[in-house]
Amino acid sequence: MLIVMDHAASEDEIQRVVAAVEQMGLKAEPIPGGSRTAIGVLNNQGRVDDTLIRDLPGVRDIIHVSKPYKLVTRDFHPASTVVQVGDLSVGDGHPPVIMAGPCSVESEEQMLAAARAVKASGAHILRGGAFKPRTGPHSFQGLGKEGLVYLRAAGDAVGMPVITEVMRISQLDLVCRYTDILQIGARNMQNFDLLKEVGRLDVPVLLKRGMSATIEEFLAAAEYLLAEGNGRVILCERGIRTFERATRNTLDLSVVPIIRNLSHLPIIVDPSHATGQRPLVPVMGKAALVAGAHGLMIEVHPNPEKALCDGAQSLTPEGFDQLMNDIGRLMHYLNDEVSPAVNR
Repeated sequence: MLIVMDHAASEDEIQRVVAAVEQMGLKAEPIPGGSRTAIGVLNNQGRVDDTLIRDLPGVRDIIHVSKPYKLVTRDFHPASTVVQVGDLSVGDGHPPVIMAGPCSVESEEQMLAAARAVKASGAHILRGGAFKPRTGPHSFQGLGKEGLVYLRAAGDAVGMPVITEVMRISQLDLVCRYTDILQIGARNMQNFDLLKEVGRLDVPVLLKRGMSATIEEFLAAAEYLLAEGNGRVILCERGIRTFERATRNTLDLSVVPIIRNLSHLPIIVDPSHATGQRPLVPVMGKAALVAGAHGLMIEVHPNPEKALCDGAQSLTPEGFDQLMNDIGRLMHYLNDEVSPAVNR
């Protein structure tokens, strides 16, 4: 439920409403706005009886929010959230942020070569998987802690923040020592215990959409993070499973404008996992930016033919460099108010 206060409501009137909500055993969260204050009502398990609140002084309107997510909506948080990652800003009013690097950390040399290549082309954040959830148990599962050490060292060597996936609660302490952004992958989007634990941390989080998740389920998963106190959440569309087999997944670009309308959280797109095919990654990445994505996650490998994981969808350093040049021209063509997107 959302309680909309009159624009002339006094602080005393606002506090009286907050006290009334708390007397009902619920949580009241004031949301200051440019012209009025709203008060979000949380922790209810169903429709709230607003009889005791509706006639309080200063109350202009009461909106019952039926969605399973509240904190992620613009109803509760009209202003767009900008997530800070060091000196980088992800969200409205800022250039698209490009996360790039190999699917998996394979060796110290491979990771450093990838880092130098993507840095030179203008990428902002270095990606690399140390723990890899794979469909089959006999596939490469990642180097674990050794991979985290190589990823962190490569990021430090080129001056880039790093992002990597965490799969289990038991890995959190270790992964947090080496990364700047925690990634929760598609297979763990509804690992609610993991979401709750990550939600209690003060660290940026990239939440990927589950392969069969609806938009409502996607936002409800993000709600777990915000409900525990972590508002530093970046959403990521990475393709969903449909009947189509021409691509690895079906990239749902409509989710970008839909979520930008529904939620204040920034959203980026991963065209590598979505398409699974190297030639499709650049064009779908550019299409995602046209749709309004706040950034991209691109797989780049120094030698994709020898990659231990997802080589077919990984760009070469040369291909990534061309993509970054294209993005710079695209953002200039779109007359983005903060273009160019890439500082080279």
